[in-house]
Amino acid sequence: MVALYNSRRQNFLLDSLPVAEFERLFPHLELVPMPLGNVVYEYGDKLRYAYFPTTCIVSLLYVMENGASAEIAVVGSDGVIGVALFMGGGTMPNRAVVQSSGHAYRLHASLVQQEFNLNGPLFRLLLRYTQALITQTALTAVCNRFHSVDQQLCRWLLLSLDRLDGNELTMTHDLIGNMLGVRREGVTAAVGKLQQAGLISYHRGQIKVLDRPGLEARVCECYQVVRTECDRLFPLPRCD
Repeated sequence: MVALYNSRRQNFLLDSLPVAEFERLFPHLELVPMPLGNVVYEYGDKLRYAYFPTTCIVSLLYVMENGASAEIAVVGSDGVIGVALFMGGGTMPNRAVVQSSGHAYRLHASLVQQEFNLNGPLFRLLLRYTQALITQTALTAVCNRFHSVDQQLCRWLLLSLDRLDGNELTMTHDLIGNMLGVRREGVTAAVGKLQQAGLISYHRGQIKVLDRPGLEARVCECYQVVRTECDRLFPLPRCD
């Protein structure tokens, strides 16, 4: 158990718990695979589990009546899927889809609510994470309204990299378009600009970031606002 807990491929919220708290929760945490494209929950679903990603990334998407969608937030090893369980809603107004495959710990809904009601360390971590998630959601809306597609793509890539080990992602132009809520042609043009600048390489759905500082220099202010707020709320060393 100790070796697993000390692994750097864990969830940041769980890693931030005092050891005694984690060891009390550990028997109830189930490590489950999160395959690419897996729908964790749909709009209006009653949530049965909270998921604490370790090596996967999950996109929170709002889906329109005509099937069009746009990403409103991304969650990885920094957070938890299913905030409605402890905020009192019980269901979510969006879809959660695995964007990058890996694993996550899941905790039954009744245990999440029980832990939250104890007002202990997990309670405080979950509230701070919810504030960080609200910040990310708000800045995503602002970014999608005011900034160019290539700036949005830089923000999306950097947020994803912050939640992954390594510098590669598997994502087609169509999927990126769905995430950003833009047409495929716009994504193709944005990817081309970043490739031409030597910041990324793209081949058959594989994106490799070649120059992260270059992406950070090109990205809009939205990324840094989200990052600064996360660092303020969670001043402990982060996984990335």
